[in-house]
Amino acid sequence: MRWQSVRQFLWGEIPSSKLERRLLLKLDWFILSYCCLMYFTNYLDRANVNNAYVSGMKQELNMQGNDFNKINTIFTCGYIVGMIPNNLMLQVVPPRLWFPSMQIVWGVLTFCSSSVHNVQQLYAIRFFQGVSEASTFVGTHYILGSWYKPGELGKRSGIFTSSGLAGTLFSGVLQAAVYQHLGGVGGRSGWRWLFIIDGVITLPIALYGFLIFPDVPSITKAFYLSEEERALSQDRLDSDVVHQSLSWDLAKRVLTRWRWYGCSLLFAISGETESFGSNNLMGQWLSAIGGYTVEQVDYYPSGVTAFGIASTLVCATWTDHTRARWPVLVYMCFCCTVAAICILVWSSPTGLKFFAYYFAGASYAGQATTFAWANQICADDYQERAVVLASMNMWNNAVNAWWPLLFYPATDAPRFKKGMIAMICTCAATLGATWLVWYLEQREHRLAKRKTMEYVDQMREDSPSPIEKDKPLKEE
Repeated sequence: MRWQSVRQFLWGEIPSSKLERRLLLKLDWFILSYCCLMYFTNYLDRANVNNAYVSGMKQELNMQGNDFNKINTIFTCGYIVGMIPNNLMLQVVPPRLWFPSMQIVWGVLTFCSSSVHNVQQLYAIRFFQGVSEASTFVGTHYILGSWYKPGELGKRSGIFTSSGLAGTLFSGVLQAAVYQHLGGVGGRSGWRWLFIIDGVITLPIALYGFLIFPDVPSITKAFYLSEEERALSQDRLDSDVVHQSLSWDLAKRVLTRWRWYGCSLLFAISGETESFGSNNLMGQWLSAIGGYTVEQVDYYPSGVTAFGIASTLVCATWTDHTRARWPVLVYMCFCCTVAAICILVWSSPTGLKFFAYYFAGASYAGQATTFAWANQICADDYQERAVVLASMNMWNNAVNAWWPLLFYPATDAPRFKKGMIAMICTCAATLGATWLVWYLEQREHRLAKRKTMEYVDQMREDSPSPIEKDKPLKEE
């Protein structure tokens, strides 16, 4: 009995039958393996730009002022442009074709990054990489919500998100190794070899996706799923799901409910708590204060990501067990506020600043939880769910397009005073948005319950009682 409880806590609801257990094992292997590998290469690409900047790219491309921030901003603009179209394409093109195709596009563009001669060429490449990479994050959350129950979703979302963080973690280690062993080989700098290796890793994973990805339950033809498993994959989730053809009615459904507004607001704000990691502030800090080798500048920030992975997996496991998503956002805000205060007090010792940057890695835990929460909120309408998930990431990236330029410009290194104050304010705003979404979700549940009770009462009033049923009809 105790083992059953531990198993349920660690991996979610225990399947009710042997058939469902077998189905879940297959889904976990084939969906998570491809999506995690795809997201790993996605984040590897993004982290490689950060690591290349502090490993020779800045000097070789003669980058000045905020050129580094502009690279990230242009990528973000492409990401915003591609967000909703990519998710809507999953309603038209089978995901097993769309995901790998987009992966091939950004893999080829990654190869191109290794041959740039000036920062303007990199700007153009990063924009189109943003468009193609926009398919991965929200698209996968949409797919996860299509296959998994609410009690199974948090952990899978956490594992998926952690795979992206693992890409960031691996990038630092990879860059240090490349800088050490491949720098100058074939007349290419180490940072150029980094992009080549990234592209080499990406393309075989896209081929794997073409072969094994199962699409969504309603259209899956995966060779490894039996007819019974395909039927079960729909039956276990479809009881209350609205299935409609793609039309303008979708806009009405989305815009007349609170879900799109509330969830978009929540992630638009809370996503900015990841600014310490996404802008590689620790790497820029170490590079600016001096006294560290290139390898150390690449290695040390990996601790931020490592703590982010640990926080994500622990929090995802806990939220699936309790079904409460909001406490993770409170934990994340606490950690980031403490970290910002420690760095803001510049007289604090270097060891405390190391601790603060690592502690801020907790911000990554909110990503998986917030999208699992949105999947749960919109579980009854799969088209609305696709738009809400895409919009959450779109609005966050719309903010992120200018946020680093304003609060975390490279010229502010090593102190990032404005950024630390902005982080404290962001955490306070995140707590407010978290409460708002929680309140609106609870209100929706109360209204739905009241409506159900009223319907039941009405049915009882309209139905004749057993006594009346048994009364003989009066003879005229």
